[in-house]
Amino acid sequence: MSVIYILLIISIVVAVLFFILFILSVRSGQFDDTYTPSVRMLFEDEMVKEDPSVKKSTTKNKED
Repeated sequence: MSVIYILLIISIVVAVLFFILFILSVRSGQFDDTYTPSVRMLFEDEMVKEDPSVKKSTTKNKED
């Protein structure tokens, strides 16, 4: 029965240790997302709504 108490104490110490390491890694910026901002500019055109009153010309002007 005493083994259960020892294992319980060890598991709580390990859990607290991992929690402290997680908090330290979050504060140091290890989990900052550096990939998404560089890719966001590739998909920015889909988010911008076009004004329907502006007509775009898809053909080039031909010189006569």
